Amino acid sequence: MKLRAIDGNTQKLDGGAMYGNAPRPLWETWSPPDEKNRITLACRALLLTTDDGRNILFETGIGAFFDPKMRERFGVVESDHVLAKNLSAAGAPHEEIDAVVLSHLHFDHAGGLLSAFDDGPQRLLFPKAKFYVGASHWARAKAPHARDRASFVPSLNALLEASGRLVLVGEDGQSDLAPLVTFRFSSGHTPGLMLAQVNLASGPVVFVADLIPGMPWVHAPITMGYDRYPELLVDEKTALLGDLAAHQGKVFFTHDPKDACGVVKQHENGRFYAERVDVGTLS
Repeated sequence: MKLRAIDGNTQKLDGGAMYGNAPRPLWETWSPPDEKNRITLACRALLLTTDDGRNILFETGIGAFFDPKMRERFGVVESDHVLAKNLSAAGAPHEEIDAVVLSHLHFDHAGGLLSAFDDGPQRLLFPKAKFYVGASHWARAKAPHARDRASFVPSLNALLEASGRLVLVGEDGQSDLAPLVTFRFSSGHTPGLMLAQVNLASGPVVFVADLIPGMPWVHAPITMGYDRYPELLVDEKTALLGDLAAHQGKVFFTHDPKDACGVVKQHENGRFYAERVDVGTLS
């Protein structure tokens, strides 16, 4: 079994929005902003190749489906589909992916399912994969609130539905990926966010998505301006980190531009932190 971090397209977003309640003199030491107050963010995926040869991909990043105007608006750096190229380079092209697990359907996490803007009519990539989405979040994506409507891609919803390969995971977190991959849910960032846990002999690895975008957000009180329910998110984060710290658990970051994975630790004063670990060494 092999775990690999696969980089997708990078993005630049407003630092104040990404750090929400943290003052700029604090967050700019973690993420130095550019002249437009934007910080650099990864849109990283996790690739799991199982002992029986299945390729399971956790998220697809933002991709390259935006037209040039929208790409500029949302700070997408590259115009080509970086994730698709990097999957091919890793020996697992999108055509050979068996399952795609989506924490949620915001465009910066699921846009990579779509073909690049300059690659003909928009279509769904990953032609043989099943697409795993939390059932309650699917309902949200189909009928979003005005506050987060712009985060969803209606054409993507339609393509997923038409594919015949959409798997909706219920609140019990069970699916045909168990026991290797199990799920838990969070609603602080968006209702029904699905956190995938890869259960390794060395301890669990959780794809924490926007519950914990990167290393600085491991500190429980730090939230984003994009979070729907920040106080709930802090409580959910605290519960998850406490569980992982007690079981040598790791967190996999999608948005941290430097660190892909960290083992969760806790100071004597109760504050959580993570120590960088190479995800490729885990088993």
